[in-house]
Amino acid sequence: MLSLSLFLVSLAFSAAKAACPTIVSRAEWGARAPTGSSAMANPVPYVVIHHGASAACTTKSSCISIVKGYQNLHMDTNGWADIGYSFIVGEDGNVYEGRGWSKVGAHAPGFNSNSIGICVIGDFTSRNPNSLAINAVKDLIQCGVDLGKIKSTYSLRGHRDSSATACPGNTFYNLIKTWPAYGV
Repeated sequence: MLSLSLFLVSLAFSAAKAACPTIVSRAEWGARAPTGSSAMANPVPYVVIHHGASAACTTKSSCISIVKGYQNLHMDTNGWADIGYSFIVGEDGNVYEGRGWSKVGAHAPGFNSNSIGICVIGDFTSRNPNSLAINAVKDLIQCGVDLGKIKSTYSLRGHRDSSATACPGNTFYNLIKTWPAYGV
């Protein structure tokens, strides 16, 4: 009977943590193999938010097409070893695995080796991502904290906080500046 009680307490504790959002694996979205990668130590102290400055997507198939386009641009045009972001979020509510939790990204100068870079698909200069995408971003960050990949005392940044860029768009940037971990 004691083991059943411990199981129920464990189950209740697990339920109290935020559930990780659906993460579409690299294999599932058809990612190309990286040409190189460097390991990154976890937990990281920063999360950097981006926008793709691209068309938006609200279905898994259209989001996959855009994520593949990002990877092709980053590898073929920019000459990077892989897609630059750790994760990419669509307005379909899915999270697409980029470099993942433990590989150094190519997304924000000065933060690549100590941050998780999250890009939301679309252009958020004059609008915010929909609630599916915003909730997926927040859930992904909490998931990273729960998994020990992101420090519980992490600091949130927008891409423009690391370099001269309009990313993640004026409207979205103004929103993330209201989130509790911004700039701490």
